[in-house]
Amino acid sequence: MSSIAVIDYGMGNLHSVAKALEHVNPDVEVLVTADPQAVRDADRVLLPGVGAIRDCMAEIRRLGVDVEVAEAIRSGKPFLGICVGFQALMDFSEENGGVDCLGEFAGRVNFFGNDLRDADNQTLKVPHMGWNQVKQAKFHPLWQGIEDNSRFYFVHSYYVKLAQSEQVAGRCEYGVPFDVALAHKNVFAVQFHPEKSQQAGLKLLQNFLSWDGRA
Repeated sequence: MSSIAVIDYGMGNLHSVAKALEHVNPDVEVLVTADPQAVRDADRVLLPGVGAIRDCMAEIRRLGVDVEVAEAIRSGKPFLGICVGFQALMDFSEENGGVDCLGEFAGRVNFFGNDLRDADNQTLKVPHMGWNQVKQAKFHPLWQGIEDNSRFYFVHSYYVKLAQSEQVAGRCEYGVPFDVALAHKNVFAVQFHPEKSQQAGLKLLQNFLSWDGRA
């Protein structure tokens, strides 16, 4: 039986993610764990995250999850980041007055702003909460069976802007265009919550559990 380690550093939507993974593939062992050896031994790794980036990064570093993430990415095994687990992979976040992140990928996490408006000059609420369409920026196995411009569920006040456009796998717009999916070698990461995104989100998780880590 193959296995996936959902890294537990006390800041992720762990129960919902684990249940969604078990639902889409009952034959995969889902391990919610903070044990570094269990993460190393797993066939796949998932980094979740909710809440303020300062608190997330503090726990990530205190528990040594930064080392686990770096090892997992360099091992070549399939790696998925979700929400703050996506933002944490960047260089820097504007949140909480500015926080250094893991620096696994060149990019910044920016605030949507206090006067965010749509194309009709209508005020948009922050956080960006609810359903939005995702434009697939390139082919990837995790998009298989998911129609372009499918809707996914978001909850966030800060967004990622990747430095290297070739790493962008999905884009969205909410007052400003922003990057919602990253794909590079064995890593895929998303701003939205696939576990809350009904059919499209569950399909993405199902695809991840059968992905071999190659684009």
